[in-house]
Amino acid sequence: MADTSKMFFAGTGGMGILLMGQIIGTAAISEDKAVTFFPSYGPEMRGGTANCTVIVSDNEISSPLVHESDYVVAMTIPSMLKFEPTLKPGGTLFINSSLVREPPARSDINVVKVAASEIAQEMGEIRVANIIMLGAFVRTTNTVKGENVEKVIRDYFGERKASLVDMNLNAFHHWKP
Repeated sequence: MADTSKMFFAGTGGMGILLMGQIIGTAAISEDKAVTFFPSYGPEMRGGTANCTVIVSDNEISSPLVHESDYVVAMTIPSMLKFEPTLKPGGTLFINSSLVREPPARSDINVVKVAASEIAQEMGEIRVANIIMLGAFVRTTNTVKGENVEKVIRDYFGERKASLVDMNLNAFHHWKP
């Protein structure tokens, strides 16, 4: 990983977009990295826009704002259209190819297609599409260690939602490059 990684996670409210950013940030903190997490969402609980910026760094972070990103995770077409321009040349765009069928506009970026919604449906639980995408993101970028993400998932779902731990861990490991 570079000294600093700047990323956007974007989609629609109810897709677990903010949770993806929180998990990355919490895993990075457990690795003694500096982290910023900046959520943004529409007034609607579900169906509105939702995105967050996360910065993970080996050094102190001077601002939580991201104008040029290393990574964008776009779970929907509007998310891709809005955040693809923020990628620096050579950056990586992760798209939920189940919902994003049109190609990115740029040719100077890397694209990772993950059929997150389709995989989640095959697993019998559409709500884990975000965790499937998170698994692809972590394994591709190495921004944080997978075992630290697993611990965060266990802690997050543990006591309150113990029945969801195994399902989310399976989702995290389901995508293969």
